[in-house]
Amino acid sequence: MTTAAPPEPPRAGLSRTALGRPVPSAWERARARVRLEDPFVGWTACIAVALLALFLRLWHLGQPHVFEFDETYYAKDAWSLLNFGFERDATDKANDLILNGTTLTGVYKDSPEMIVHPEVGKWLIALGIKAFGMDPFGWRVSAAVVGSLMVLVMCRFARRITGSTALGVVAGLLLSFDGLQFVLSRLALLDIFVAFFVLCGVHCIVADRDWFRLRLASRLDEPVRHGWGPRVLFRPWLLVGGLAWGLALGTKWEAIYPLAAFGLLCWVWSAGARRSFGVRWPVARSAVADGIPAFVHLVLVGLVVYVATWTGWLMHAHQYEEHLSATQYTHYHGGQDWPTRTEPDASGLGEVTQSLRSLWYYHHDVYAFHTHFLNGSTHTYQSKPSGWLLQNRPVGVAADTGIKPGTQGCHAPEGSDCLRQVLLLGNPTIWWAGCLALLFALVMWIGARDWRFGVAVVGVASTWLPWLQYDDRPIFLFYAVVTLPFVVLALTLAMGKLIGTARVPSGRRTFGVIVSGAFFVLALVNFAWFWPIWTNQLLTHSEWLDRIWFSRWI
Repeated sequence: MTTAAPPEPPRAGLSRTALGRPVPSAWERARARVRLEDPFVGWTACIAVALLALFLRLWHLGQPHVFEFDETYYAKDAWSLLNFGFERDATDKANDLILNGTTLTGVYKDSPEMIVHPEVGKWLIALGIKAFGMDPFGWRVSAAVVGSLMVLVMCRFARRITGSTALGVVAGLLLSFDGLQFVLSRLALLDIFVAFFVLCGVHCIVADRDWFRLRLASRLDEPVRHGWGPRVLFRPWLLVGGLAWGLALGTKWEAIYPLAAFGLLCWVWSAGARRSFGVRWPVARSAVADGIPAFVHLVLVGLVVYVATWTGWLMHAHQYEEHLSATQYTHYHGGQDWPTRTEPDASGLGEVTQSLRSLWYYHHDVYAFHTHFLNGSTHTYQSKPSGWLLQNRPVGVAADTGIKPGTQGCHAPEGSDCLRQVLLLGNPTIWWAGCLALLFALVMWIGARDWRFGVAVVGVASTWLPWLQYDDRPIFLFYAVVTLPFVVLALTLAMGKLIGTARVPSGRRTFGVIVSGAFFVLALVNFAWFWPIWTNQLLTHSEWLDRIWFSRWI
């Protein structure tokens, strides 16, 4: 004879209505956030989308056989890191020598280069060069791989937030079909790397939200009526997030703004979790109980990782002290040279301390470059960040114009010509619809108090709005690639609301599927339409003009 197992004790917050129906408890709501899926189907679908993205990004990756835009800096910096351990200044003929197959002799000077971005992205570019050689394919392949991994993370990120594998796949495809993400995944620039690490960092913080609520629920059998609730000092997702944020900052400093924004959001979410389990004064108590551990995991771990990414610089600090400690940028900070320039060389731990001090002064100079030195200068393709979400001014990174009929496969009519171009321009369908989706997300976050829409709003605000303070110097549309995942998330959440769940009337679901499907098809059609000017394809002048919808796009 068997006996029935005793009923599971009620979790914290469990209550019943007057009719005896159970009300979802905090534990049940926390558990529902980690919805079940078939792991094979979920991961196979997401990996398939990433492989499609990789195929598209590797297609004719080595063309054009030139340095495109700022590849002239980052590819040579990466090659210098591989060969010398630090970035050497290049000679005036370096580009021509490298493209003709001479990669070291006559390419570099003995002095270091005044680099204005950290080294992580350049080391990643260097990995591709190490594997495939110092040529356009070699210096672009790392961006293609990381851009494809970013699509995979986008699929899993959206899947976690929406609870739907289908919507996760849609989000990954939308990211893959955007022009900014696509072209930057085919260039040796730093922006695709910082966008990838920022997305990973935000994903870790969102995953920690689910993990933290489940952790609290598993340690409570009844509501907290007095005190602070359980202490959770170690939060593994935040630790991984700290690594990601350190690498993001080690690629470009702009990652500090979303780190600050999502760090605060992490605290607010933790306070909300404690409130749902009955903790009184949760915001203040969470600031101590959760804010301090989160700061250690995200900020202090990130800082350690960031400093570690400068190892190559630190090992050659004497080169920078000798050649760059009296640069024009130094004089924006009182005109004093680095004190370490004239100090005797230390040894042991003292040498490490001395090198770190030099790195600190170097950071002062880099900050001066970004905030003072470029003020008032201009660039043909610079744009105001206020118009980035509308794709106001794309960036031409390569062009071969004036190709005559009968040459290079040009079939233009007499009196006309052909051209090839690589244009950094987003998919208008995604960005323009994304603006509407962001307005909807703001309403849903504030009005419906749906935290998922808040992720999209905070993501866009923290990666886009800070650039408004720097619109008096040359900045470019493609910086918005860090904002793109959150625009895509807003679109995906809006599509999910349109389609609804199985409980909504079938007529409404049909309407939502039709509208969402039509939008997705339009985004795909736009991707195909702009493909030639994203991949350096041969076009007649009239075919090119068909794709240049506004005079500001020229």
